[in-house]
Amino acid sequence: MDKKKKLKRAVALKYDVQRHDVPRITARGKGVTAENMIKRGEKEGVSIYEDERLVKKLIEYEVGTDIPPELYEIVAQVLVFVESVDENQVKAAKK
Repeated sequence: MDKKKKLKRAVALKYDVQRHDVPRITARGKGVTAENMIKRGEKEGVSIYEDERLVKKLIEYEVGTDIPPELYEIVAQVLVFVESVDENQVKAAKK
């Protein structure tokens, strides 16, 4: 029996510390929209972090919404991880 292919989901976050106190949802999508978001992010050099449980929660919120307080800690961990990946890529590019 074939396993069903899971519907791809994606949520984009932006954290502008000068304009907002917390990260904000800037895009969200399912299926082809999610796949296009991921492809565009990769093309533009945006760090991509996969966490199915987090996306499942965040996708419930509208674009332009601040992330909810109950997700502050996990999103902060994601942002720290992404920042370290970005820093490592910059260091590697300078070599």
